[in-house]
Amino acid sequence: MEKLMNCPVCNNSLTPVQAGHVTVDVCAGGCAGVWFDNFELQKLDEPHESGGHLLGNIAAKAGLQIDHASKRNCPKCGDIIMMRHFFSARREVEVDECPNCGGYWLDAGELALIRAEHQTDREQQMAVEQYVEEISTKSLEPSRLGGRTQAERARRITQVLRFTIPVRYRT
Repeated sequence: MEKLMNCPVCNNSLTPVQAGHVTVDVCAGGCAGVWFDNFELQKLDEPHESGGHLLGNIAAKAGLQIDHASKRNCPKCGDIIMMRHFFSARREVEVDECPNCGGYWLDAGELALIRAEHQTDREQQMAVEQYVEEISTKSLEPSRLGGRTQAERARRITQVLRFTIPVRYRT
């Protein structure tokens, strides 16, 4: 029997909900956030994956004030503070991820935004390539204009950045 978890935002009890082939934990009657155990979010984050659309209909409690800037503890691990980062290369949605168990907390509406970011694999690939190019240009351009040693260092860093692109996005 799994232990009951509380919402990291409003401390409401989380309710297990079946979304397609995945059971996630939802803050029903509270902030309407969703907890995804390790690898569950990846099964619902794209528009063609069944079940993810069901999680967009959860209503948040009227008048509930949410502090989006506060640090949040993992609802599964308890005393572990989750890391906040962008979910994709487009940098449109910030999620909270537990460094211990690999679970994700999404605030109300964030799953719908993630699912709407890319309609095709090609769009995902292009967004990643654009992000790497942007980082490479902004951060490394001064080094490229420097001496030969600095230019070579910038070239190697760009190669490392390109190597870190997930395989599914490489051409």
